[in-house]
Amino acid sequence: MLLLPLAPGRFRQGSPRHLPSCSPALLLLVLGGCLGVFGVAAGTRRPNVVLLLTDDQDEVLGGMTPLKKTKALIGEMGMTFSSAYVPSALCCPSRASILTGKYPHNHHVVNNTLEGNCSSKSWQKIQEPNTFPAILRSMCGYQTFFAGKYLNEYGAPDAGGLEHVPLGWSYWYALEKNSKYYNYTLSINGKARKHGENYSVDYLTDVLANVSLDFLDYKSNFEPFFMMIATPAPHSPWTAAPQYQKAFQNVFAPRNKNFNIHGMNKHWLIRQAKTPMTNSSIQFLDNAFRKRWQTLLSVDDLVEKLVKRLEFTGELNNTYIFYTSDNGYHTGQFSLPIDKRQLYEFDIKVPLLVRGPGIKPNQTSKMLVANIDLGPTILDIAGYDLNKTQMDGMSFLPILRGASNLTWRSDVLVEYQGEGRNVTDPTCPSLSPGVSQCFPDCVCEDAYNNTYACVRTMSALWNLQYCEFDDQEVFVEVYNLTADPDQITNIAKSIDPELLGKMNYRLMMLQSCSGPTCRTPGVFDPRYRFDPRLMFSNRGSVRTRRFSKHLL
Repeated sequence: MLLLPLAPGRFRQGSPRHLPSCSPALLLLVLGGCLGVFGVAAGTRRPNVVLLLTDDQDEVLGGMTPLKKTKALIGEMGMTFSSAYVPSALCCPSRASILTGKYPHNHHVVNNTLEGNCSSKSWQKIQEPNTFPAILRSMCGYQTFFAGKYLNEYGAPDAGGLEHVPLGWSYWYALEKNSKYYNYTLSINGKARKHGENYSVDYLTDVLANVSLDFLDYKSNFEPFFMMIATPAPHSPWTAAPQYQKAFQNVFAPRNKNFNIHGMNKHWLIRQAKTPMTNSSIQFLDNAFRKRWQTLLSVDDLVEKLVKRLEFTGELNNTYIFYTSDNGYHTGQFSLPIDKRQLYEFDIKVPLLVRGPGIKPNQTSKMLVANIDLGPTILDIAGYDLNKTQMDGMSFLPILRGASNLTWRSDVLVEYQGEGRNVTDPTCPSLSPGVSQCFPDCVCEDAYNNTYACVRTMSALWNLQYCEFDDQEVFVEVYNLTADPDQITNIAKSIDPELLGKMNYRLMMLQSCSGPTCRTPGVFDPRYRFDPRLMFSNRGSVRTRRFSKHLL
């Protein structure tokens, strides 16, 4: 595969073995905001960073189980986070949060459609110039490489097509729209290339592995690099590589306590799921679960190849490697067949493994982190002044380095804007308009008023989730995850009203936060002080802002 870097306004020509690169002297001139803790003193090389992002990989239901090599090469060589969350359990809003370091109410990507700001022209104009890869490239002199799924509507003709290459990327190797394994089109530095269904040359996870290895072979040795590799696995259609299609034949979706039970005292969308599920539904989700694991085996191979190549080139000891997912997933929990989007742990909690310089091996951190922290952390590694950004997240580099007496957050925001259809589903005439993601047995996974916001709190004394829905009831769900880790019992009507009021205030404040106000102490933090002004710190009424359509 011929790798050519991007230049402003045109493509550079020639062999990747002779790519133009910055001299050390020129590099010093572009590092104005990125000297930081690493500096550019003689003999000092700033760290490289690799971000591996999977698609729909859960943590709660054993999503890391198939990835034995990944756990050994990243987790056991560094730190595994046991409390890593996404601010929205849906692909495009979550990926936008990774890139911008912002909550959805600040980057305005609310779903996977152009109308929902997913890779729209508005996103391209307002958000893309301020993503952390754009800062790494323009302010820190990093080579930046992207391969895989970007945003679900990337490549849409109404938003620039495949010719559009987001600012900040030196090498661009992006999938058109949503995850596939065969028969897809890639944008290679803005030029379309179609792939077929020949495993040896077209299987997307392997193609991403190969082009990533090529980059490591042909990149400049004068600049640090950032790589983001976004695999299709384990997203549907769950097409495994031929050698893995018979793996896990005796594996079934976990029969945990919330599997195939009625969602009592929950929002109506959860209560509408038919319980018990039909045998055909259970067979379907078991098969999906098995195939998801099969696709992850190729990701495991990718990770192994990447680490070995970094070791071979002498870059491994100076490279941070992050492994995570854009959201979780469920298979039969509360009798919902398969999907994400819901507020529960199985959908909002994700794997997060990190190795790199200064990180001791075999560590597990319980600190509460979110994917809005990835951008600030990576910029911190590059030495960039985070006060110059507008990001909502915070750097967890001190956690990685084992800082003692660290003051850290106790809560994060989770928010989701539900989607529905304006017409009745013809296969389910008993259902009213307004629902979507419906299965043949008329169980629906989403609806217009499946719009919610939650405060996920973790402190020394509390492990709590408080959620409000935008519906006629303003329905509330509250879970004590210490006593009820499977979130079976909604305690909203039995919890202390004073505590309920505090959580409501905190939710309103987080929903209107921006930048530093998103990092203020939570309700169970000893530093917490109630300040009603913070609930209205970001343009107007909280209620209006929370459930607006986010006009673009």
